[in-house]
Amino acid sequence: MDFNETGAILKALGHPHRLEIVHNLMTNECNVNDMVRRLGIPQSTVSQHLRILMDRGIISPRKEGVVTCYRIVDERVKRLIEMLKG
Repeated sequence: MDFNETGAILKALGHPHRLEIVHNLMTNECNVNDMVRRLGIPQSTVSQHLRILMDRGIISPRKEGVVTCYRIVDERVKRLIEMLKG
């Protein structure tokens, strides 16, 4: 186990909004506007959280025309979220 990498992933997931974003992405990909509505926070804040999750390799963007959808790409994070839902 790479403790530095694992620690960085856990740190990224340590914020409640980022954890909720990842949790929501477990069931369906969604775009920034969907996340703004669900979380009730400004678009700029959602974008900052998404940037942190992307920088850690947890999520990845995918273009659908003019809309960017996000999905979880780190299988470890998917397993971790499933365990936390327990």
